[in-house]
Amino acid sequence: MTPLLRLFRKPWIWSWLAAFVVWFLTIMVTLGASTLGLSQAALTFAAFSVIVGIGQMFVITLGPGNIDLSVPATMTLAGTVALKLMNVENGMILPGLLVAIVIGLVVGLGNYALIKALRIPPIIATLSMSFIVQSAAIWTNRGLRIKPPSVLAEFTTSNTLGVPNVAIAALLISLLAWFLLEKTIYGRWISAIGQSMPAARMAGIPVDGTRFVTYLFCAVLASVAGYLLACFSGGAALNMGSEYLLMSIAVVVIGGTAVAGGDSNVPGIWGASLFMFLVVSMLNTYGLGAGIRLIMTGLIIISVIMLAGGRRAGMR
Repeated sequence: MTPLLRLFRKPWIWSWLAAFVVWFLTIMVTLGASTLGLSQAALTFAAFSVIVGIGQMFVITLGPGNIDLSVPATMTLAGTVALKLMNVENGMILPGLLVAIVIGLVVGLGNYALIKALRIPPIIATLSMSFIVQSAAIWTNRGLRIKPPSVLAEFTTSNTLGVPNVAIAALLISLLAWFLLEKTIYGRWISAIGQSMPAARMAGIPVDGTRFVTYLFCAVLASVAGYLLACFSGGAALNMGSEYLLMSIAVVVIGGTAVAGGDSNVPGIWGASLFMFLVVSMLNTYGLGAGIRLIMTGLIIISVIMLAGGRRAGMR
């Protein structure tokens, strides 16, 4: 088998090809004038989708029915509380990050408590938790928009060697996720649970503990994304995480992760996140109306999923 054929067997390649095609078409319309700016913007905004998408990917890998709908509310609460704690002081940056992580841990604990102790399906449990968390965010925010510390605002909006700093942070998180999935027993455990939970139990895998840690991990990543997004945006807003509810799921599906569980891949999250941003940018460049943009975005996403799914089915 040639290297090229092996590459096309990878489930993540289709999201990257789609992203490249959309990037190329957008550049052609602008005659190359916006190449650097578009590329940096794509990396910047895709970084937030990558962070929340990786957390959602870990949960979805656990198998059918596992999904975290509390991601947007967790992002909002973490960003709001962290900014209030830091109070524009550079010396409070680390405590702000630690508080955001603690919020993620608490939300993850609450999610799994509802799932396990009350035996509520994950989609219902996490949706219920999202209402509680969002209410806490509303109570905490109280209409205020506190600015982030100057050092942190500068970091999240700046580049290093032409690469956005938030993209570098997302890359580091991606490398950690890849290591957990490919090089640790925990990664093998979540794949085994996703393939068959009863079989995983019979094999002696700590199913409950593994699922618990996975929901914690997803919530913590959502908190970190909220922390960075609030600083990047110049303040926390109550709706700042709303677009990441479907986004966190879409990038997992488009990126080639099996919705049925047991199979995941980190590179596909990056390709899908870039693709989602570039599609909107391309349609805006062509001057299409909002309604047409939504229809076209949906059709393009469906086409990519069908193409990737058809190719994988034909290669079995």
